[in-house]
Amino acid sequence: MSDTVRKHKEFLFPVVATYYKEPLALVRGEGMYVWDELGDKYLDCFGGVLTISVGHANPAVVKAEAEQLGRLSHTSTLYANHNHADLAEKMAEITPGNLKKSFFTSTGTEADDMAVLAAKMHTKRHEIIVLRHSYSGRSASALSSVGHSSWRPIAAQVPGIVHAHAPYCYRCPFGLTFPSCNIKCADDIKNLIDTTTTGEIAAFMAEPILGVGGFIVPPPGYFEKAVGIARNHGGLFIADEVQTGFGRTGEKWFGIEHWDVEPDILTTAKGMGNGAPIAVTTATSEVADSFPGVTFSTFGGNPVSTAAALAVIKEIEDRDLRTNAKVVGDYFRAKLDELKDKHPIIGDVRGMGLMQGVELVKDRETKEPAPQAVAQVFEETKKHRVLIGKGGLYGNVLRLGPPLIADKSHIDELIGALDKAFSAVVL
Repeated sequence: MSDTVRKHKEFLFPVVATYYKEPLALVRGEGMYVWDELGDKYLDCFGGVLTISVGHANPAVVKAEAEQLGRLSHTSTLYANHNHADLAEKMAEITPGNLKKSFFTSTGTEADDMAVLAAKMHTKRHEIIVLRHSYSGRSASALSSVGHSSWRPIAAQVPGIVHAHAPYCYRCPFGLTFPSCNIKCADDIKNLIDTTTTGEIAAFMAEPILGVGGFIVPPPGYFEKAVGIARNHGGLFIADEVQTGFGRTGEKWFGIEHWDVEPDILTTAKGMGNGAPIAVTTATSEVADSFPGVTFSTFGGNPVSTAAALAVIKEIEDRDLRTNAKVVGDYFRAKLDELKDKHPIIGDVRGMGLMQGVELVKDRETKEPAPQAVAQVFEETKKHRVLIGKGGLYGNVLRLGPPLIADKSHIDELIGALDKAFSAVVL
């Protein structure tokens, strides 16, 4: 055990868990790769939970951060700074629909909390619809919204949050099959509102692709129907793009743009700063302007973090990384489908762009989850110097989210490691 890992275990809360039987202590990153204390080099295909979007130590982002750090490192929102204002203007440009005004914070949790608060203020209603299998952070409100028990160490602390069935086609809660199901999971939102709320809600909040839940991708037409029902009951639509934002799903800036629906509020974080702590809640003028009183955020709009985000956006634009995520993502998906044909342990492959999930099962007929197989695959891919993620309610989904700069050779390297790992699994 390295001295770094020893200190980690001795002085941090035990809940600060690490991957692998022998945890890695990372010391350096460059592009698609990271190095540990021993000097071993790894292909990073998880990017700090889909946070490294334009590559580790991206020169343009590092330069922007360093130059700003040398001028002014902090202001709080009580003073204006040009990066803060420029980024707010840019968010109005790149977000879908009529979203215009932003509130910056440091984490996705804060962004989601602000979105829920803004929806309640605007509608003058309290109840929120969220999805089972969802994840939105660690605050009291966020933990009450979380849709799986493994991430809820305490009972709900905030009332008025109810959970709709997730659009989890591989494990349909109604035992149906798309498209003959007519998207019953969306229709059931009306029944949920009618039976578990006052009948008038503040908002429906959902991730376009459920991240921690195992990269669950709703079927075509889901959001159009679900959001329509929510709005018929007075609710706003909050798109939680903490993981799906900034080109991750390919072609588009944001995941919700793959559906024909426009959010009233959008939240995003992670890939926005390429590792810098920054998040944002962006809303329509009508919603933002109805927020009463005054508030502020100590670190929201920080000049260094906003400089990083502006540089990330420029990199995505200049290098056309949204298109790259689509092209390389399609190649990635085809290679994963080939692995599914080869390895019976793979029950489902799903995702968009450079956000792909692989669900492992003991048997394809019964779909019994195989979390122990995920544990074995983790150790095997580490041996082959590739880092991946995991998730899902049952801990049986591999989450694969390489930085947006990935090319086909990186995907081949990842696929090669996964192929060897799947072959080594013993159930």
